[in-house]
Amino acid sequence: MLRLGLTGGIASGKSAVAAMLRELGFHVIDADGLAHKLTEPGQPAYEEILREFGRDIAGADGRIDRAQLASIVFADRAKLSQLNAIVHPRVQDAVFQQFGDWERSGASAAFVEAALLVEAGFHNGLDGLVVTWSTAEQQLARLLARGSSETEARRRIAVQMPVEEKLQYATERIDCSGSLEETRRQVEALAAKLRRQTSKP
Repeated sequence: MLRLGLTGGIASGKSAVAAMLRELGFHVIDADGLAHKLTEPGQPAYEEILREFGRDIAGADGRIDRAQLASIVFADRAKLSQLNAIVHPRVQDAVFQQFGDWERSGASAAFVEAALLVEAGFHNGLDGLVVTWSTAEQQLARLLARGSSETEARRRIAVQMPVEEKLQYATERIDCSGSLEETRRQVEALAAKLRRQTSKP
């Protein structure tokens, strides 16, 4: 089974591409969603995060206040690295476990979708990397539409690897700067290519 990564800058169209791949019948695991589950109360990462960042980042319900944690780590690269060091290895283990399950069930290709696949070095264990991209202006506009302040949006874009650099790791690129239909055509072409690669002779 081909184990593929799907990544891109924040608000670059990654989630839209993931949804299209699912519609086309591919398994896609959302690593960022998985990271949220692994930081719930009772999970090993939860206690480690509270030790590192202080118990006051837990809300009244005991859960980690993600907005508060994000405001800390997106303002300080060293703190972001600390958080990633706690969460990423656990996410990676869970993803490869899921890949194994899908492979045993007969899947020919599956994806892991995550914002920081390259930054975490995760791409090194994969068979290929699909990178989505949009213009910086589009990323900013989409983040503002999601409710971020301009300062917060610019800070989130700034702490990520520049898209030009991320694209150098890509085995496939999806340009999400045009219409959704243009994006869909590229995703369908990628799906057809993967099916040709993995079809039994």
